[in-house]
Amino acid sequence: MKGNEAIAHAAIRCGCDGYFGYPITPQSEVIETLAEQKPWETTGMVVVQAESELASIYMVYGAAGAGKRAMTSSSSPGIALMQEGITYLAGAELPGVFVNVQRGGPGLGTIQPSQGDYFQATRGGGNGDYNVIVLAPASVQEMADFVDLAFELAFKYRNPAMILSDGVIGQMMEKVVLPPFKPRRTDEEVIKQCPWASTGKTKNRVRNVITSLELKPEEMEKRNLHLQEKYAEIREKEVRFETQQTDDAEYMIVAFGSAARIAQKAIEIAREEGIKVGLFRPITLWPFPSKQIADMARTKKGVLVVEINAGQMVQDVRLAINGEVKVEQFGRLGGIVPEPEEIVNALKTKIM
Repeated sequence: MKGNEAIAHAAIRCGCDGYFGYPITPQSEVIETLAEQKPWETTGMVVVQAESELASIYMVYGAAGAGKRAMTSSSSPGIALMQEGITYLAGAELPGVFVNVQRGGPGLGTIQPSQGDYFQATRGGGNGDYNVIVLAPASVQEMADFVDLAFELAFKYRNPAMILSDGVIGQMMEKVVLPPFKPRRTDEEVIKQCPWASTGKTKNRVRNVITSLELKPEEMEKRNLHLQEKYAEIREKEVRFETQQTDDAEYMIVAFGSAARIAQKAIEIAREEGIKVGLFRPITLWPFPSKQIADMARTKKGVLVVEINAGQMVQDVRLAINGEVKVEQFGRLGGIVPEPEEIVNALKTKIM
């Protein structure tokens, strides 16, 4: 199935309570598949096509505020519209999940694949000092696997989590093993697991108020310091990455998502030519595996960062390596996906 379809099937199976979305290429198959599957008849999952991306993110905000497993999906311009709601989720410490199947920009751009939203995802496109947990799938299988993982991390840390995909992974078809069905939680289980949730005032329960607003500067600073402590814990415990053929490598390619898939073929071509190169694939773009990249790069002659944009992740790689090894970037723009041979040529001309 397509990556977008895998997202929808996984959402149904992992106990998602509600999906609120709006169609946009190249991710429309998510809501189309959910509409076709009619999970409200089987698991009780709510599926709503909202009137806009703004409406959909605030529906997620409301459902998450009640302790529910809620998610949305969109593509780059739509995610840009959601930024206000995402920073509200972060400020109120709510566990929403959203999927970004990236397309080329800026602006409305193109419907072709891109990775130009790296900064938007990892730096936080909304206001204030906050971070979003960002998972970058490189296969249809990971599209399915990361839905439950995103919910797990979002609830563990009471923080929004993003699955940052792109038009290649969203549209391509691969075999996939879908996760087993996880029963949706009862209201009693939600209250027990999420004592912070606003579920209404009952006889033995005080109503919780969910908000990111604090008018007293001293209190707002305390809240921000608390958030920074939480982000530090996430950076310590939740870094994920994958390496391939790095043990004997003299050079290293750093790439995520579909760029990592293309880099795998480039490495195969390069090694046939006698060039020893390996792959470092960040799976969590935030928290970013800075220490791990730096440690591995110290044994290499150079690092090529491959991403389908003008050069965004390369800044984090350079910060991590801190000048110890030469770091260059290669990417294509406007929705053009690079060929493996182009990556090999960039390795030869920029690094070697």
